[in-house]
Amino acid sequence: MSKRSTFASLSIRNYRLFWSGSFVANVGTWMNRIAQDWLVLTILTDNSAVALGIVTGLQFLPLPLLSPLAGAFADRFPKRRMLQLTQTGLMLNALILTLLVSFGAAELWHVYVLAVSQGIIQAFDAPARQAFVSEMVSEKNLPNAVGLNSMQFNSARLIGPGISGLLIGWFGVAPALWINTISFLGPILALAAMRASELFPARVGRTGRGAVREGFRYLLGRSDLMLIFAMVFTLGTFGLNFQVTNALMATEVFGLDADAYGLLGSVMAAGTLTGAFIAAGRGYPRFFNIVGALLGFAVCTLALTFAPSYWLFALLLIPTGLASISVMTAANSRVQLTTEPEMRGRIMALYMVVFMGGTPIGAPLVGWIGEVFGARATLLIGSVTTGIVAILAGAVLLVKAKHYPAPLEFLEVTRDRVRKRRRRRR
Repeated sequence: MSKRSTFASLSIRNYRLFWSGSFVANVGTWMNRIAQDWLVLTILTDNSAVALGIVTGLQFLPLPLLSPLAGAFADRFPKRRMLQLTQTGLMLNALILTLLVSFGAAELWHVYVLAVSQGIIQAFDAPARQAFVSEMVSEKNLPNAVGLNSMQFNSARLIGPGISGLLIGWFGVAPALWINTISFLGPILALAAMRASELFPARVGRTGRGAVREGFRYLLGRSDLMLIFAMVFTLGTFGLNFQVTNALMATEVFGLDADAYGLLGSVMAAGTLTGAFIAAGRGYPRFFNIVGALLGFAVCTLALTFAPSYWLFALLLIPTGLASISVMTAANSRVQLTTEPEMRGRIMALYMVVFMGGTPIGAPLVGWIGEVFGARATLLIGSVTTGIVAILAGAVLLVKAKHYPAPLEFLEVTRDRVRKRRRRRR
């Protein structure tokens, strides 16, 4: 894997601006997650896992409701303009919470309301952000760009939680919230500095209700995408609840404080950053990569469930993070590469619905399981569910492979079909 191939997309000016601005904002976002969790868990409640799960769930509640419509918007309107509006909205939303905490006026219901409003804005931000990548880079560089996006996201995840934990320990939660608010200037300024002439906007799709229905019909006609969506739904709903599980393990099982909790997020990010680096240098993602990574995640999470000490738990978070990011980057790249450009906004919106839209169910459920059965049970549920789905997906691959000459790569025909359609339209 050469440095040139790993960082190829950063040679493109618009993508480089996008990547840098997103990195700044994501550092702030990860700082905010730790600060908000600590605010809810130790200041506004008496270590209530249910309240923490509700906050997390409310942040993602608007996704399944609004993302299909947001995807139609992303296919109809300039994605760059949409992102400028959503990033400004997220900055204002963060500012309100920051001011409430700074003046000692924050209450739990404030956090609930702001979590919902944040989720509404993110429902429109996510599909536009995902589909916008393909307008900055060529199809050849798209897997690399998706991998680099994961790399910067997890680099921020490596930095943000640790800094936030230290700031909370020294000064309280307000400074971390202020940094998050200011960090949104990164993507806002980056988007403003882009050269419109160097973007490659996709053909405008349909609008209105027909556009949303068309997106659903397209998805239902693609069995390969349905299988990917089933895997990422399970991972997002039951597997990736570390915002809740790490907090419970740090406080209840190991009896530690904010510094130790923040460190867990940074340690896990080391694994996800490694996985993202590998993904950035990889070419077209094979279906087998997704299934194998999901099964690896299930095994690692099972090991976390029975970790006897804090440091072993932290060490096991590294391969767990690597496996999870491998699933996400491979699935994201494959969905974008095999979807026709004019449908990409809607399909990526539906992708975000199944990946993150289950969190309003999963996060409160995991929080309840943690209170009733203990923190370790929250990890066990993620391991069992993702493991079962990975095994079932592997079985589907083996059955389907009998009908295609290349075992485990039967879905490559989908990519060829999309390319043929593009050539006919040109």
